[in-house]
Amino acid sequence: MQLVFATNNMNKFKEVQALMPAHIKLLSLKDIGCTEDIPETQNTIEANAIQKANYLKSHYGYDCFADDTGLEVDALDGAPGVYSARYAGPQRNADDNINKLLTHLKTHTNRQAQFKTVIALQLHGKLSTFTGVCKGDITRNKIGQGGFGYDPVFRPKDYKQTFAEISLSKKNSIGHRGKAVNQLIAFLSRL
Repeated sequence: MQLVFATNNMNKFKEVQALMPAHIKLLSLKDIGCTEDIPETQNTIEANAIQKANYLKSHYGYDCFADDTGLEVDALDGAPGVYSARYAGPQRNADDNINKLLTHLKTHTNRQAQFKTVIALQLHGKLSTFTGVCKGDITRNKIGQGGFGYDPVFRPKDYKQTFAEISLSKKNSIGHRGKAVNQLIAFLSRL
């Protein structure tokens, strides 16, 4: 089976590719000649994932899946949420986003948060969605060199390390994206 993963984020692509069984060949947007930014104009994480999958299917014709992920912080009423990648502006800079988040949380004692990933699959003209959630909290400073995005400030529940300090395989086994991808793989294995 061949599927396109509709993302320009190669860190995400590598995370997901590491989880895929050998019989599923994952193609990137570059592999299919898609160079434009796929629209993400919806106001929920799920709707953005669906919009991206539908866009790729209608414009390129490939069976595909897309994801959208957001960091939802309790003390900020779920922000940055759907705007996680652009939290500090359209430049989508992870350090700027983290700095803005830490500034907004400076006076808060409640640092509980969750990462949420929704995957939308467009396969043979049918849409399916899969959701993964990882609960944790936001640290007061950046810790660790690995991962990407908010990983240096997100510590999953029952762990002492941030996502930036743990291995990719561990992150995939406990994290939001790994949970959603495993649901996707289970669904595909039943076909």
